[in-house]
Amino acid sequence: MKFNKKTKIIQRDLAHLYDTYPKLMPILNAIDEAGGTAYFVGGMVRDLLLQKQIKDVDIEVHGLTSDQLQQVLAQLGTVDLVGKSFGVFKLYGLDVDWSLPRADSSGRKPTVEIDPHMSISDAFARRDLTINAMGINAKTGELVDPFDGLYDLEKGILRSPNIDFFAQDPLRFFRVMQFKARFNMQPDTELTQLCKTMDVSKVSRERIEQEFNKMLLRSKQPSIGIRWLNKIGRLKELLPELYDTIGVQQKQPYHPEGDVFEHLMQAVDAAAQIPCKNEHERLVLLYAALCHDLGKPKVSKVVDGNISSHGHAPVGAPIAKKMLKRIVGHKTLIDTVAKLVKLHMDPLGFTKSNAKKPAYKRLAKKLAPDASIALLAKLFLADKQGRNPNKGTPLDCTFEEVDTFIKNAQNANVEHNQEPPLLTGKDFLDVIEPGPQLGKAVKKAYELQMDGLSDKAALKKEALSFFK
Repeated sequence: MKFNKKTKIIQRDLAHLYDTYPKLMPILNAIDEAGGTAYFVGGMVRDLLLQKQIKDVDIEVHGLTSDQLQQVLAQLGTVDLVGKSFGVFKLYGLDVDWSLPRADSSGRKPTVEIDPHMSISDAFARRDLTINAMGINAKTGELVDPFDGLYDLEKGILRSPNIDFFAQDPLRFFRVMQFKARFNMQPDTELTQLCKTMDVSKVSRERIEQEFNKMLLRSKQPSIGIRWLNKIGRLKELLPELYDTIGVQQKQPYHPEGDVFEHLMQAVDAAAQIPCKNEHERLVLLYAALCHDLGKPKVSKVVDGNISSHGHAPVGAPIAKKMLKRIVGHKTLIDTVAKLVKLHMDPLGFTKSNAKKPAYKRLAKKLAPDASIALLAKLFLADKQGRNPNKGTPLDCTFEEVDTFIKNAQNANVEHNQEPPLLTGKDFLDVIEPGPQLGKAVKKAYELQMDGLSDKAALKKEALSFFK
């Protein structure tokens, strides 16, 4: 990465930013007229220099008190005061954070001291990493870089502007993890040593989840962050279920990549490249790829000279749940991942046995409503691609078994959803009163339907014959 043309990049991208946020310039002018100086700060400056899409706009205002900034913003819109005690404001209808320089005490409930006249150097020293401790003067377009963050960005170095401030917030440990994965940057010696020993036990699950989600959703190779946890000796403590896969050998020649841990790392990187319909589905797929073989350490054994891991899929489902509950708060996501882990061997079994339409229909029913055969096929693909004997990266190819599995699901009309039932409870009310028997009749009718019976009258008659 070289930034010798950074001024032109900044000017061009700021012009685009002002076009995207037309309300921004009048506010910045009003701040300037009131005697304040506005700086674009944080991740948006880093992403702008990397020429990546800017996701969040953060502006830090120096030279104005909290009340003065509130008065300026109030002239141009309705001010959201929810974050005022932390020196943060929002204007309704404008997705921009306006903040004031502040000094926070350490601890989970820090005391916030707003200091509008704090120097740029002191204000930026409190940020987590030098690559996030840069600013752009909104009026002049000048890059403000008191800790050589631009150099670190170019050289791929993760470094803290002030290691003492960094140590006060253990969440920053997980931020290093996700930044390393997203940008493939190397923490410097001082930061590495601190991360080896930081106490992260008090970090809330909600905040850990945010950092894991960023790592998974914004990385081309999420495994880089996981491998780093292992390298600095923290994987066993934080993700023991994943640590247990290290050194667990697999059946040859199906797994030439090495142990289960290497396979899972390749699989999650493969999953990161597979298109998904939305962010939730992507997270489900990535976590499923990361967890799908967690059962192997429990069941793997040598049988007649060969390694067997028979039954690892159902065994792995509760193990995946246990691990994810420590880092994920979304119950449906956890349950969906566990379901995919439990069923992840079915695609291979189906293609090998030449399974017929009823089998695909039943599989779609098992996966519904939160997963689908299409999603299971994506996990199947990631599993197959995570077998590169050249360790570190997954294969980049398609597989006949995956294509066959998808084609058969399409032929059964259940690729994305389970087959809709032809009969419901209403269709049986003329002969069965509401109650358990009615539910059993509907269930039986649906089973017969999946077996291929499609005439409604015949379906009803056959279902009722089981209750005589």
